[in-house]
Amino acid sequence: MTTSSSALSFTETLSLLSLSLACFAVIANTFQGDGAPLIASLAFSGIAFAGSYSMIRWLGPTFMKAGLKGKDMSKVHKKEIPETMGAVCAVVYLLIITVFIPFPFYKDIVAATSGGGNRDVVQETIELVQTGRFLHRFPHSKLASYLSAILTIQSISILGIGDDLFDIRWRHKFFIPGIASIPLLIIYFVDFGVTHIVVPIPLRPYLGELLQLGFLYYIYMFAIAIFCPNSINILAGINGIEVSQSLVIAFLLVLNDCYYLLVPYPHPATDSHLFSLYMLLPFIGVSLALLIHNWYPSKVFVGDTYCYFAGMVFAVVGILGHFSKTLLLLFIPQIFNFLYSAPQLFRIVDCPRHRLPRFNARTGLMEASVTEWQRPPKAVIAAGLRLLHQLRLLRITTNNEGQIIESTNFTILNLWLVWFGPKREDRLAIEILAMQVVVGFLGLFIRHNFALLLFESDNLGV
Repeated sequence: MTTSSSALSFTETLSLLSLSLACFAVIANTFQGDGAPLIASLAFSGIAFAGSYSMIRWLGPTFMKAGLKGKDMSKVHKKEIPETMGAVCAVVYLLIITVFIPFPFYKDIVAATSGGGNRDVVQETIELVQTGRFLHRFPHSKLASYLSAILTIQSISILGIGDDLFDIRWRHKFFIPGIASIPLLIIYFVDFGVTHIVVPIPLRPYLGELLQLGFLYYIYMFAIAIFCPNSINILAGINGIEVSQSLVIAFLLVLNDCYYLLVPYPHPATDSHLFSLYMLLPFIGVSLALLIHNWYPSKVFVGDTYCYFAGMVFAVVGILGHFSKTLLLLFIPQIFNFLYSAPQLFRIVDCPRHRLPRFNARTGLMEASVTEWQRPPKAVIAAGLRLLHQLRLLRITTNNEGQIIESTNFTILNLWLVWFGPKREDRLAIEILAMQVVVGFLGLFIRHNFALLLFESDNLGV
């Protein structure tokens, strides 16, 4: 008997059910102590994985009936598969982190209520609670930050779904993440409000020890909120690359967070990195479920919603966790891809609607896609293209008159194929991910080992 592709197999059902039950048991056990929010977050991440895995499979046919489908152009047989599955992950993620809200504040809630197991403490402080003087102990600023993060991610998810539905042009949707980040920036202004930066030692004779940026610092954070989602969206075009690059960045951020939590002394940044883990662990759960379905050969497409959602999660933890510079070190491949793509993104060079690598049906390999020049480029642009060709940062094709008739598209995927030749789609994705991992570890190494060359101390030793 054959089963529908949307149905879970018996093994899958049993495995996901077992995982979910184990996670629920762990969550229930956390109430025996002080709430153990980090353990609870890990358990919720398992539930997020199980929920996303199941929902992606079950909702695939529904999405296709609604017209949310597309053809995989990099395959010999271009069958239609469900699209916009990143929206499923975003919804599951939002539900999970919403349900998780009481856990980071469990101790604070228990200490101020009579039903939480600390009745003796409450009886002694009942008068203070009644007069309101005990309420200052609740970390309202932390709760506000958490809620603003949820609101921001929820906003970008809704806007991302709108993009997938209406196929908004790139120049129109570029600032969408900035709009979604407004709640985040307001909370930062009200709760934290620090807008000065520590000046590197060599520049202190000219700028002083601290440089007050004021409103410019909010422009900087606004730019990060715009860049992170768009950078994930730009580095796309082959099966699994959007989700896998996001997972690499997420795991590296988790490693950085653990680096601060495992120091043998209380660190001022502990709460910030715990907040980061609370945001990232469920994200890893839903992304792993999506990657299983989106990896080569892809069974679903993630859509722009996932790119916006993933990038905004990183922007949220970088801004509210106060380590935006470390975040940018992990985005070096995406920064390079954005700068390299700029000539086409800003229409200096002709830009086709899609710049993904070209699939050669005869060889089954991916090749660098090209832009065909219907008219010879202007002299300045032609000189720039020829220079990039000589530096092996581009490949051009000329006619008998020496005029440029083709040039490879400006994306890191196409550049990789120019450097190393045609590759199978999954091989290309693996090599790009390996590069992302190496550059990411290098970024963390520089962050925690070379900071003393520019500053008096690494904040790990504060």
